[in-house]
Amino acid sequence: MFVKIFGVFLILTGAIMVIKSEWFLKNFGRIDWAERKLGGTLIFYKLAGIVFIFFGMTMFFDLFGGIVYWILGPLLPK
Repeated sequence: MFVKIFGVFLILTGAIMVIKSEWFLKNFGRIDWAERKLGGTLIFYKLAGIVFIFFGMTMFFDLFGGIVYWILGPLLPK
C-alpha cells in the first residue's frame, strides 16, 4: 500500500516538474552542469520529471522490483 502511495506521489511530482519547469527555474536557479552538458536547466527539470513519472508508474504497477532485478540481476549471486 505504501509503495502505491509513494508511486502516485512520484507521478504527481514528476508531472508538476514537467509542467511547471519554469517555476522550478525561478525558485531553484540554474544548474551549471545542466547548462553545459544538456543545453539548459529547463531540459534537466523536464527530464528529471519524466524519470520521476517512470519510477512512479513502475512502483504503482508493482513492476519496480522486476526492473531492479533485471538491471542488477547479473551482479547478484545465484
